[in-house]
Amino acid sequence: MIFNLFAPFAEDFALFNLVRYTTFRAGAACLTALVFSLALGPSVIRWLRGFQRGGQPIREDGPQGHLLTKKGTPTMGGLLILLALVLSTLLWADLRNGLVWATLVVTVGYGLLGFADDWLKVTKRNTKGVSGRAKLLVQGGIGLLGALWIMSVQPAPIATALALPIFKGALIPLGLAFPLLGMLVMMGASNAVNLTDGLDGLAIVPAMIAAGVFALIAYLVGNRVLADYLQIIAVPGANELAVFCAALIGAGLGFLWFNAPPAAVFMGDTGSLSLGGALGAIAVATKHEIVLAIVGGLFVVETVSVIIQVFWYKRTGRRVFLMAPLHHHFEKKGWAEATIVIRFWIIAMVLALVGLSTLKIR
Repeated sequence: MIFNLFAPFAEDFALFNLVRYTTFRAGAACLTALVFSLALGPSVIRWLRGFQRGGQPIREDGPQGHLLTKKGTPTMGGLLILLALVLSTLLWADLRNGLVWATLVVTVGYGLLGFADDWLKVTKRNTKGVSGRAKLLVQGGIGLLGALWIMSVQPAPIATALALPIFKGALIPLGLAFPLLGMLVMMGASNAVNLTDGLDGLAIVPAMIAAGVFALIAYLVGNRVLADYLQIIAVPGANELAVFCAALIGAGLGFLWFNAPPAAVFMGDTGSLSLGGALGAIAVATKHEIVLAIVGGLFVVETVSVIIQVFWYKRTGRRVFLMAPLHHHFEKKGWAEATIVIRFWIIAMVLALVGLSTLKIR
């Protein structure tokens, strides 16, 4: 909004010229989202506590310590992230950009699904929420819509192609199969972040790290000169997604202020589904779907641990891990919560650096 209002006057007023720089607006979006989340946080948490008398329902088969340390803590804190993220993006992004709107719609759509899931959990006082089948159907619909939208605003041949990292200019044409791939990327990322969200601060920091990496990727692929220099696929208009990513980081920092141990609020599915969906949409829009699997490798490992556990238990009646997802396995082994969270953060940082290295290796 600010860009659209003031950019036309950039030639006449030097101060207004700042809004023409993506880097300036990205920094402003990050700070704005941080201020919004810090300012709105206490009110949102009070509102959540008001109708969640018992807080988030805790799994009885989970680590026993959770029944003592996390009981009564309200969930649905993802609303705080969404409010700050959406408001800041609308303020600082170029609202004529279709990629921005597609990413916003996917993010909010997954957030609303997560809100419905959290609402059922806290009102029905159980840990089930929306049925798994219904959740997958809605996720698929939102992901397919987002992929088709992204495809419609990108030029050929990149609109329907999968880009390969490391290999210079390598594109695999997928045609009508591309929207299905985009849908799967968004669904997978959304569910992966959701599975990782089990300890205070465990999901939000890796999500912010991934957003930081994709802020840089979006800026580079959206700049023809830099994209040609790095020999990566240029995506017109993708630089505006750097503003969105920066807003996500700011909103995440503000949420972490209240989610830091001992958490005053949990993000719930409202936050985890929307964050994962956002990262998936950005990866599809910037043609870095494969790199997301590297940068978000922590989320992938958590998801794979659940798949292995379920598969092996159904086959043999025995468990591979003491409990899945993986972070609960380490809790069962006696690791302190802070130890697990910080070590997982370190892993997320290392994977982010590996993902970034693909930009230069050609």
